Amino acid sequence: MIGVFDSGSGGLTVLKALRRHAPRADVVYFGDLKNAPYGNRGRDELDVLTAEGMRTLLRYGATEIVSACNSVAVSTKRTCEVCDIPYTSSIEMVGPTVGSFMDTNAKVLVLATVATIDSAIYQSKLEAKGIVADGIALPDLVKCIEEGRPRDMMTEMIRAALMAQVSRGYSHIILGCTHFPLVHDIFEEILSSVGIDAVLVDPAEAVAQTVASQFTIEGNGTTRILVSAKSTIFESFVRTLFPGEAYAVEVI
Repeated sequence: MIGVFDSGSGGLTVLKALRRHAPRADVVYFGDLKNAPYGNRGRDELDVLTAEGMRTLLRYGATEIVSACNSVAVSTKRTCEVCDIPYTSSIEMVGPTVGSFMDTNAKVLVLATVATIDSAIYQSKLEAKGIVADGIALPDLVKCIEEGRPRDMMTEMIRAALMAQVSRGYSHIILGCTHFPLVHDIFEEILSSVGIDAVLVDPAEAVAQTVASQFTIEGNGTTRILVSAKSTIFESFVRTLFPGEAYAVEVI
């Protein structure tokens, strides 16, 4: 069984992509809403939360883990060791995303949480391929998404971050937090309005393709969704992303 772990709602975008590429896989999802958001936490704390999330998935039958939270990408390898999981049985967000870039002439802007940008994991991996990469943190956007804050508030937050980047000529912008694709339309509107002509990259697609090629994807197509705290916003994302599916959300 494949386990998908995130701090909250963002990992649902990875689950949706995974369902397209591996419809018969058995999946258990865990959103750690009680401790969300992760993006402004320190590395030691993220290590602990990642280990707890992995152990939760293992208790519910997962044998392979998708760490669907960019903020804990750096934590994945060492927490696999703590949880006695082979690193080859885990997939984090950054490796597959960077691996999908074939054009070394690309100029990339990474938008993510403070933890992801401060780790420089995207920037360093892209630069190792000869790709120019910059990063900008959007420290409060995840919380706004998880709390269902007004669209205008999120629009101004994103616009303010991007205005200074208009003249830098980015060819690609990576949405380096799985929550950000939940407001993909806002990013598109702002890029158009400020004159940035860049491809928006949702890492969920590259990650789902990697999972489908490396993990066990033959099963009964079951999906179980677990959370550490109740959230009507999370439940609304489940209904929006999986229309027609009667997925129950279990608080554990």
